[in-house]
Amino acid sequence: MPAFQTTPGTRDILPPDASRWRAFVDVFASVVERAGYEQIVLPMFEDLGVFQRLGDTTDVVTKEMYDFVDKGGRHVALRPEQTAGVCRAFVQHHPNVPWKVWYSGPNFRYEKAQQGRYRQFDQVGIEVLGVDDPLLDVEVISLAHSFYRELGLCDVELRVNSLGDTGDRARYVDALAAYLRSRETELSRESQATLARNPLRVLDSKRAEDREVVAQAPSISGFFSHGAASHFAAVQEGLALLGIDFVVDDRLVRGLDYYRSTTFEFVSTALDAAQTAIGGGGRYDGLVEDLGGDPTPGIGFAIGVDRTLLACDAESTFAAPDGTADVFVVDTTGGRTALLLAAQLRGAGLRTERAYGAKSMKSQMKTANRSRAAVAVIIGEDELARGVATVRPMDGGEQTHCPLDAVVATVLDIVSKGKS
Repeated sequence: MPAFQTTPGTRDILPPDASRWRAFVDVFASVVERAGYEQIVLPMFEDLGVFQRLGDTTDVVTKEMYDFVDKGGRHVALRPEQTAGVCRAFVQHHPNVPWKVWYSGPNFRYEKAQQGRYRQFDQVGIEVLGVDDPLLDVEVISLAHSFYRELGLCDVELRVNSLGDTGDRARYVDALAAYLRSRETELSRESQATLARNPLRVLDSKRAEDREVVAQAPSISGFFSHGAASHFAAVQEGLALLGIDFVVDDRLVRGLDYYRSTTFEFVSTALDAAQTAIGGGGRYDGLVEDLGGDPTPGIGFAIGVDRTLLACDAESTFAAPDGTADVFVVDTTGGRTALLLAAQLRGAGLRTERAYGAKSMKSQMKTANRSRAAVAVIIGEDELARGVATVRPMDGGEQTHCPLDAVVATVLDIVSKGKS
């Protein structure tokens, strides 16, 4: 066994999976940038107080953060999510509104590792700050929906709900807490502990012993103000206008305390696991103010890379990109010509590989075959003496001899015809 291995809750992402991750982010960027979102790159750690604004009763804050005092005496934390960091950046830099940004990268939470969930995990997401419009909510949801379609996912269900405005949520929490306390002895031990901290989180319970109590809990829709009800109705109408199927789930609450009004979640029905959510988000109209800014509406979502790729595997879609080479350079004359030709071919945009270490022609050709390159460029002593190279299509086509300064054009022609 090696002396050092990855720590619990982390793992190495090796080729070709790493290229799949990069392609995942590239697809996401293409979808959201078409809608005017620009990338933001945030620090991986912030002042602890930034994340404490997520809510004192939230597990992320109370149990899961990696926080420490640095050498300058500052109490900082590795980011457990990125919405709070985006809002901190908004307050700090005062951008024009609407501010539409997207992000990608790792987050850190000290929680039990399980399939599709790690202590270091990557997400992609968007945030929009400065607009309170239900049709913006629809746009945000539709971008996540479009992204899943771009990945080829079909078995994805959208669930939507509203948490009302601040007063609605507060009244509902009071009523929910009173109801749950009246049936506390029927709840699981875990949900009894959750009730003491955050009654809303009891609605998330998937435990069999909690099912009946949760099913009979009061619905938040009965506590909506007129404005909150109108906002949620407009969101539903907008989704229907775009032909996006959805289910209203009045038990859907997001895991962070800053959510208000529209909340939503995407669930993979192809996953056979306890955890099937692959993304979600909602409005958080009070978070900027909590971080010292002016009252500013905001909405966004985050999508987990690991769990979404598991959904892709379940639907046999979005495989790792083909990593095969376009051309393989075989050189038995010392390698200097291969060095030059490989640089020229790569400069022309061709994925080019070569052998090293003065191996024999036979050995290098075996390597070329394993690379599955479309073309082999061969330079032996005879070719070098005549100032030519042998260009051999690897699919059995007719090989040709061409001057060394014509190799790039010849290979480009063969590769382009093979891809057309």
